[in-house]
Amino acid sequence: MAVPPSTYPRHLLPLFLGLFQGTLLLFFALFVTYDEPSAQAEDANLVANQVYSTFPFFQDIQVMLVVGLGLLLTFLPIYGLSALTHNFLLLNFSTQWALVLQGLFHHFHHGQIHLDLHKLLISEFAAVTVLISVGAILGRASPCQLLVMATCEIPIYLASEWVIVTCLGVLDVGGTITIHAFSCYFGLGVSKALFRATQQPLHPKETPTPSSDLMSLVGTLILWVFWPSFVAVLCQPGDAQHRAILNTLLAMSASAITAVVASSLLHRDGKLSPGHLQNGSLAGGVAIGVVADMAMPPVAALALGSLSAVLCVLGFRFLTPLLRKKLTLHDQCGIHNLHGLPGILGAAASVVAVLMASKDASGSQPSQLSPVGGNASEVVGGRGAGGQALCQAAGLAVAVGASLLAGLLTGAALRLPCLARPPERLCFDDSQYFKIQDQAERPKPGSSAEEGALALKE
Repeated sequence: MAVPPSTYPRHLLPLFLGLFQGTLLLFFALFVTYDEPSAQAEDANLVANQVYSTFPFFQDIQVMLVVGLGLLLTFLPIYGLSALTHNFLLLNFSTQWALVLQGLFHHFHHGQIHLDLHKLLISEFAAVTVLISVGAILGRASPCQLLVMATCEIPIYLASEWVIVTCLGVLDVGGTITIHAFSCYFGLGVSKALFRATQQPLHPKETPTPSSDLMSLVGTLILWVFWPSFVAVLCQPGDAQHRAILNTLLAMSASAITAVVASSLLHRDGKLSPGHLQNGSLAGGVAIGVVADMAMPPVAALALGSLSAVLCVLGFRFLTPLLRKKLTLHDQCGIHNLHGLPGILGAAASVVAVLMASKDASGSQPSQLSPVGGNASEVVGGRGAGGQALCQAAGLAVAVGASLLAGLLTGAALRLPCLARPPERLCFDDSQYFKIQDQAERPKPGSSAEEGALALKE
C-alpha cells in the first residue's frame, strides 16, 4: 500500500545513510589499511606501472557510470534530478558496501583488509549491477526502497559471481553474464514482486519530451565512447587487452548503425525512435563483453554488434509491450532489451567461440583476469573446449536463475510500508524528493494572499 505524502517518513533516508556511513567509518578504522610502501625499487616500479595502466581505465568507467548512465536515465521529463542523484547515491553506497563484503570474504588476512585500486575497481563493478537493476522500477520506487534493494543485491551478486567465475570457470571478461544478465533479471524479479500482478497504466509524467530525450541521448554518447575501457580493464595487458578494445569498438560501431536501420524500418514513415537509438547503440557493448578478448575474426565482432542491436530494437517494439500485457511485467528503462537479450546473445556467442577456437593457433586461447583472480586460459586448457562450452551455458543459467529468485524475494521485501513507496500520483516527479525552488516560491492556484506570503517566506 502506498504511503500518503503526509505520513512519508522524511527522516528515514538520512537515518539509514547516516547509520550506514557511521558503521563503515568504524569498520574502516578497525580493519582496513593500505599496503606498506615497497622498499625495493623493482617492487615500487611494478606498483607504479600497475597504477598508471589501470587508473585511466578506472577514470573512464567513473565517467561512464556517473555521467553517462546518469544522463541516460533522464528520459523522464520531470524526474531527471532524481534519476541523476539516485544513480550517484547508489553508486557510492553500493561500492562501499561491496568493498566491505569483498574484503571480509576474499581479502581478510591477519585481521586486516589491504585496500588497493584493483579491489576498488571490482567493488565498483559490483555496484554496476545495482545501477542496471533499478532501471526496471525507476520512478516508481522511493530512495529507501532503492537502498534496500542495493543492500540485498550486492551479496547475491558476489555469491553468484564466485560460483560462475571461480567454481564453473566461466570466461566473461566484460561482465556480459555476471553483470548484465544477472542485473537484468534481478531487476525484473524485483519489479514483478513489487508490483505483483497489477497492470501499471501509462503515467502522464512517464512520456519523454524532446529535451529529456536529448539529454538521454547525450548519456548514450558518453557511454558509447568509454565502453571499451569497461570491457578491457580486467584483461591481461598486451594482446588480450588490445583485442578486447578493438572488438568492442567494432561491435559498438556496428550496433550504432544497425540501430538506426532497424528503428527506421520499423516505422512506416521511416522516422527514428529516440529510445531505440539510446539503447540499441549500446547493445553491442553488452554482447561483446564475454568474447571480447578471444581471438576471433573482426567480422564476428561486427556481426555480433549488429545482431544485438536488432534484438534490442525489436525487444522495445514488440517484446516489452507483450511482457507488460501478458505477464504484467513492468520494465521502465527496458533493461531486458539492452542487458538481458544482448547478454543471452553474448553467452551463446561465447559457446560458439570456445567450440570453434583452434587450440594450436597462436593466441587462440582466451586470456583474461577474472574478478577474483586466476588465468582463464589455464581453465580452458584443463577441461577442453567442449567442457568449457558447457560451463559457459551453465554460467548463464546460474546468473539468470539466481538473480530471478533473489529479485522476487527482494521485491517482496520492498513492499513493506515503512520503505515509503511513493503514491501513484507522485511517481516520476522530482518534487516528491527535492525542494524545487521555483515551485516553492510560486503560490499555488487558488491560495490566499496570506498563504502566498507564507510560501514565499518559507
